[in-house]
Amino acid sequence: MPHIAEVIVDVPVLQTNKPFHYEIPQEFEQRLVSGMRVVVPFGNGSRLVQGFVTNRFEASDYKGELKKIEQLMDLMPVLNTELIDLGEFMAKETYSFRISCYQTMLPAVLRAKYEKKITIVDDLEEEIFFEVFRGKQELPWEEVIDRDLVKLMLELKAQGKVEVNYEVKDKRTKKTIKRVTSTLSFEQLEEIREGLRANAKRQIALINVLQSIDSGEWLDVKRLNEEYGITLATINVAENKGWCELQDVEIYRDPFENAQIKATTALRLNPDQQIAYNKISNKMDENVHDVFLLKGITGSGKTEVYLQTISKVLDENLGALMLVPEIALTPQMVYRFKSRFGEKVAVLHSGLSEGEKYDEWRKINNGEASVVVGARSSVFAPLKKIGLIIIDEEHETSYKQEENPRYHARDIAIWRGAYHHCPVILGSATPSLESSARASKGVYTLLELKERANKKALPEVSVIDMREEAKKGNRSNFSLSLQAAIQDRLKKKEQSVLMLNRRGYSSFVMCRDCGFVLGCPNCDISQTLHMDTKTMKCHYCGHEENIPTICPKCHSKNIRYFGTGTQKVQEELQGLFPEARIIRMDVDTTRRKGAHERLLKDFGDKKADILLGTQMIAKGLDFPDVTLVGVINADTSLGLPDFRSAERTFQLLTQVSGRAGRAEKIGKVYVQSFNPEHYAIQYAKNHDYNSFYKREMHLRHLSDYSPYYFLVRISVSHENEMTAAKKIGEFIHFIQPALSDKAIILGPTPKSIARTHNRYHFQVIIKYKKEEALSNRLHELLANTQKDQAKGLFISIDSQPMNFI
Repeated sequence: MPHIAEVIVDVPVLQTNKPFHYEIPQEFEQRLVSGMRVVVPFGNGSRLVQGFVTNRFEASDYKGELKKIEQLMDLMPVLNTELIDLGEFMAKETYSFRISCYQTMLPAVLRAKYEKKITIVDDLEEEIFFEVFRGKQELPWEEVIDRDLVKLMLELKAQGKVEVNYEVKDKRTKKTIKRVTSTLSFEQLEEIREGLRANAKRQIALINVLQSIDSGEWLDVKRLNEEYGITLATINVAENKGWCELQDVEIYRDPFENAQIKATTALRLNPDQQIAYNKISNKMDENVHDVFLLKGITGSGKTEVYLQTISKVLDENLGALMLVPEIALTPQMVYRFKSRFGEKVAVLHSGLSEGEKYDEWRKINNGEASVVVGARSSVFAPLKKIGLIIIDEEHETSYKQEENPRYHARDIAIWRGAYHHCPVILGSATPSLESSARASKGVYTLLELKERANKKALPEVSVIDMREEAKKGNRSNFSLSLQAAIQDRLKKKEQSVLMLNRRGYSSFVMCRDCGFVLGCPNCDISQTLHMDTKTMKCHYCGHEENIPTICPKCHSKNIRYFGTGTQKVQEELQGLFPEARIIRMDVDTTRRKGAHERLLKDFGDKKADILLGTQMIAKGLDFPDVTLVGVINADTSLGLPDFRSAERTFQLLTQVSGRAGRAEKIGKVYVQSFNPEHYAIQYAKNHDYNSFYKREMHLRHLSDYSPYYFLVRISVSHENEMTAAKKIGEFIHFIQPALSDKAIILGPTPKSIARTHNRYHFQVIIKYKKEEALSNRLHELLANTQKDQAKGLFISIDSQPMNFI
């Protein structure tokens, strides 16, 4: 009786969440397991597509003749049982296809175009070595062309004699070093040395080194070259003569190998921290899943609670996931974790090279790392036994993926926590309204840290009315008060952090005679001036052109720069304080690998007096000499057409204020605003989260928004404006019968930026509390529109959207 595999196939124009049954050929029966990728025939023409094996059966209820699996793509599973189940949950919740969910879980090296080679790692029979591998150490996967060869490779893999090595664009994804050992005794080497010419200095040096090591000891070839001048060519000659043995040994790339990390020990917890630790610890002991909202003011010691609860997890031989929202936060957090847990820590975030990410993933998958620190996608880390999951700064919108599948890391973390019967900690000084509402209802367990760990007071916040500055004749980006405070810090040799919510040099270029603004030809948005490249750039589609000197419309030379960007502010700041050493940190200065870490290290080493940056500097950073924080334009996010704009403003101001006075020195914060009376700014000034929460919840209730209503946004785009408008109308007509009269439909309307990438965008938002038929109808819509998408229509269904622009 043939065995049956259940496969989720990847058919680009006709995706489906329905698995298909395939017969497992006899040669694969013993080795094929769930989580492997396979090549299968699909459709009438039996074209070959790839898929994921999600289950195995003894028999199928399919009445026709089953097609057979054509080929294996892996010799071992790339997904475990948990992640297979998680993909099914994700597809349902995010209105996407399981195949895209599974691909999202894998490191890029397993998703991108790649070559695979089978590498010999142990002695093979001569017949196999010469006939199959043709006397070479590697065999390209493409040459494993028939089933008998695949069966042989599966057997060799099971015996530990070969392994699969993935190569991306001809770059090795496994890093190796060469090492050498002696194959002769001390006396035999001595005889050889006596027969050498006196000028064979490198060979003599190699023999001296080989004589100095114990039998079976290996030496790093690179080190031999650096210390003794012994080249690889010399060693190759010696190996051919039988003096020594040379081999390649795989090593993991370590993004932090050059970092100087000092070991630390657990700190004494204050009463609030101890209560939080005890409650989380009790759930661990009971092996019970619970979600804790750890609400702690900035500097209250949330990280120490994380570290000590993870330490308990490791004592139980379990693993822990620690998510942070920004790449910028990762270096400091990794140092904290590496200093406490050493080699048990793996790091996963987009700032690593593809090879580094692959190595970190393999360390986790192989059980060599049990603590994972990283950004959003690290929530899929293949830990086998999880004892704790932590999401730091849980309110951050970067935890929501904006591309398909549109998952929120918080939802994935809670699902995995329930799967492993372990606690999940959501930490923040300014929790999202949704999380606070759930805590108030008892869905989450609230834990509070109400004072700073060092007993110091929160910094004093002064709100500067920039309208008054203008009346005084001050046209600078810096109020007189902030200028005086910066000068004072420079005299005291203390550091300042200045935040501007924009990158580039200026917002836009405008003609003062006719009002022309240089827009992007592909998008309904103005281009941004970048002085470092002397160009205008669109931050949406990437269009780039030269800076105009004459107005294209009226040909006037009276064209000027308007708005304020980080580059322009840096120039102005340097002009005001010529002696100041300034580090600018924004998207443009942190493009290169390792740039975040280098800039933050320079600032931490006091190589700069002022750190000027965008939102990425607002949270998580901890520098003891920072005593001044300045927010240059607090109003930026308040003017956005988004019901969360006040919440985000409050969170950002609170977070950036928390960067000041974190050690012994007293901190001071200046918030500059043209709208100083706004409640978000006033509550942030007083560090009053609870009052802000009550005020904002009242407004959300009046306007029927989250957390009182669930939201789903359906977006459509097309190169033809009428086609996009017509299609979204058809989709609403299709969905409406599944809704009750309690649901609220907003739209369809053009998006805030109606055109980008030469495509027109329309959206509709559905607000609802309980609509049992909606989910199925939306999945029908997703399946039914695939042919439209193949013809150039783009549709997205976003559950609980975080961004409305």
